[in-house]
Amino acid sequence: MKAIRFAKTGGPEVLALQEVELADPGPGQVRVRHKAIGVNFIDTYHRSGLYKLPLPAGLGTEAAGVAEAVGEGVTRIKQGDRVAYCTAPIGAYAEAHIVPEGKLVKLPDFVSEEVAAAAMLKGLTVQYLFKQTFVLKPGMTILFHSAAGGVGLIAGQWAKHLGATVIGTVGSDDKIELAKRNGYDRLLNLRQDDWVAAVREGTSGQGVPVVYDSVGKDTFMGSLDCLALRGMMVSFGNSSGPVPAFEPVILSQKGSLFLTRPTLFHYADTPERLQAMADDLFAVIKSGAVKIAINQHFALADARGAHEALQSRKTTGCTILIP
Repeated sequence: MKAIRFAKTGGPEVLALQEVELADPGPGQVRVRHKAIGVNFIDTYHRSGLYKLPLPAGLGTEAAGVAEAVGEGVTRIKQGDRVAYCTAPIGAYAEAHIVPEGKLVKLPDFVSEEVAAAAMLKGLTVQYLFKQTFVLKPGMTILFHSAAGGVGLIAGQWAKHLGATVIGTVGSDDKIELAKRNGYDRLLNLRQDDWVAAVREGTSGQGVPVVYDSVGKDTFMGSLDCLALRGMMVSFGNSSGPVPAFEPVILSQKGSLFLTRPTLFHYADTPERLQAMADDLFAVIKSGAVKIAINQHFALADARGAHEALQSRKTTGCTILIP
């Protein structure tokens, strides 16, 4: 089969399409023949070396397709089932992948493989952010960075569905209208607006109870300044680079703030929780409350181009690879 591999960390140019052996599933494993593959910022962290992988390595943790073969002891997934995953071992950038049964969810008829590959990691991220990390309630006003990104567009719709008022940030004015169409009540340009002052003014000086920040270095301190007393800073990404070291006393000085650095893998840590979270996501998709915008398609062979587009902030919504 064909798969993307890289032998050294670096920019998108280190990615190469190679012929690799198509393995058989072992006990408790399923071989999934991919129909679509999700592209996520965490993939760029693995490729660049920000998150370390033993090299040489494959890439990607999210895809959807058909169970092509099942190993001994597999009982929940049957050959021919439509399945998806987003917390599997690295290697989704390939025509097929061996996945532990417990990492797979079954797809309902109304969710296509492309939608699943685009929505699983991003949608489940929003699910745990809004339903578990800091539970959104009707009437809350929140701040969500990267409003026009794949996670951001899902978040705007889902937050609106939950009754929240949503302030979002974007990196350029051309993304404002897109974010507005996806649930955001107010949009701020990180590069032009005094967004901290705007958030304070928009909340009568009180600040917001929670900030969801996947940008990292460029927004972290400003995000703390947007929080109300005893507010929660949810730092769940580093698209601008890792947050510099700081003294914890800053959290006290800025209002006895809470800080968490969550990851999906610790919320979807059992097959039962993973399937329940996916079912919650699928339900809001079926209802029409959340629509998945797949705005970029790339061939598997052009994974480099997908990464270049993602890191240049030229993408909106979700990006997928087609084997």
